Amino acid sequence: ADPLTEQIISASIEVHRILGPALLESIYEEALCYELSLRGIPFERQKEVDILYKDKAIKGQRLDLVVDGEVVVEIKSVRRLEDVFTAQVLSYLKSTNLKRALLINFGESRLVDGVKRFSL
Repeated sequence: ADPLTEQIISASIEVHRILGPALLESIYEEALCYELSLRGIPFERQKEVDILYKDKAIKGQRLDLVVDGEVVVEIKSVRRLEDVFTAQVLSYLKSTNLKRALLINFGESRLVDGVKRFSL
């Protein structure tokens, strides 16, 4: 297994254990950032990336988190993950040239049921 994604998932489980499901995504994002800080794991929050259309860079896309410059983390708080979220994460990987991502749904009653890993 990948140690960095394991650490991110562990931090997410801690946030979910304390806060429970069904809060706003922004609250989980804030709490996860704090938890990552406590664990000494570097991250960038609301990182802006350009989407390439033909040869034009289009601004305005933001990633919830990029952890240690390596892993895209997309945070959701929904009843269940939709296919469109998977497509969204895959497009983030493509536009950043990163190889790994986590889609984390804090809306699940058990967080492990709401974690999807992506690896290109």
